[in-house]
Amino acid sequence: MTIRTLLSIASAFLLLNSSPVFANETTGSATELTKPKVIIFDVNETLLDLENMRKSVGTALNGRDDLLPLWFSTMLHHSLVVSATGEYQSFGNIGVASLEMVAEINGIAITHEQAKTAIVTPLRSLPAHPDVAEGLAALKAQGYKLVTLTNSSLEGVQLQLKNANLSQYFDANLSIESVGVFKPHLSTYQWAIKDLGVNANEALMVAAHGWDIAGAEKAGLQTAFIRRQGKVLFPLAAKPDYNVLDVNDLAKTLATFK
Repeated sequence: MTIRTLLSIASAFLLLNSSPVFANETTGSATELTKPKVIIFDVNETLLDLENMRKSVGTALNGRDDLLPLWFSTMLHHSLVVSATGEYQSFGNIGVASLEMVAEINGIAITHEQAKTAIVTPLRSLPAHPDVAEGLAALKAQGYKLVTLTNSSLEGVQLQLKNANLSQYFDANLSIESVGVFKPHLSTYQWAIKDLGVNANEALMVAAHGWDIAGAEKAGLQTAFIRRQGKVLFPLAAKPDYNVLDVNDLAKTLATFK
């Protein structure tokens, strides 16, 4: 093989790898990151640990605590159905309905009241992940404005944060009930940054869900993925600007900004 042939192959390889086909394999934004003016946190699973719900969901499903992930994914799926069809329902109502669906799929008899009891009470008293309080305190000490953006009701998330002893770290709590469209719809993030009075690239969305990261990135926000156990990114979406172990790790990473 001649040198000219080798150079031709090398040139073709470089051209192929710089084409739009590989655009979503890049790491985060192509532009240099700037210090965010506000950090927006998802709540359930990102800050609060759902593990305690396994017992209540399992009890309602005749001991099938292994069905908790199916219930949660069913709830997320049908929140998107509600948004797509334009008929708003609260996240709590969707959660109860989803548990009833999981029960029916698995041949388990459950009443509406049993489903509601299994979901609403434990959901409002979830504990924070061990890293969260320390990480949030570190971010506050660095001067960051912290807010939450959740698919849950405003009343519900405020009670969750109070019960988890996290309320003091946040400057504001935002709920999608104000727009009637669930994350990851782009309009939800657009409404949030408008409400906060910042440009999209001045806000950092933090979540343990690949779908949340994908939505925020498409809306122009900076993004940080928290690698909670069992959570992965959507391979077809752009990679987040930050990929961190937990909130402590995020605080250490952002501390490099002056």
